[in-house]
Amino acid sequence: MGGASILALDLGTQTGWALLGRDGCITSGSELFKPQRFEGGGMRYLRFKRWITEVKQSADGLNAVFFEEVRRHAGVDAAHAYGGFMAHLTAWCEHHQIPYQGVPVGTIKKHATGKGNASKDDMVAAARRLGHAPVDDNEADALAILHWAIETQEV
Repeated sequence: MGGASILALDLGTQTGWALLGRDGCITSGSELFKPQRFEGGGMRYLRFKRWITEVKQSADGLNAVFFEEVRRHAGVDAAHAYGGFMAHLTAWCEHHQIPYQGVPVGTIKKHATGKGNASKDDMVAAARRLGHAPVDDNEADALAILHWAIETQEV
């Protein structure tokens, strides 16, 4: 029997993800869920749900999901997108009986960098110090959430 499998997400149109596999290995990336031409507004959320289902299958199940809990957004569109991804994620977790938890942005930034108001560049640098090579700040944030969960949560 392997260890726990944990998925960490930085939700948004460009969703950052980091996965702790049962073998103890961490994989991560950044996935784009932009509305495509000629499709209804809800299709990106269906693609998102299909994608997390594939992640769950590739990980041989998930023990927990952690995501960045955003209190305020720069724009209305970003806030609506985040709310949609969060609603689909939490409903999906409920359906699959996977525990989930939102983690405040400041908590993640403080854990990763020592300061709660760290910049995107600070977060990328923090991920690199841990031996990761994030493609963008979304992936760096997801890695920070995952490391926070591994070090502070009982999963």
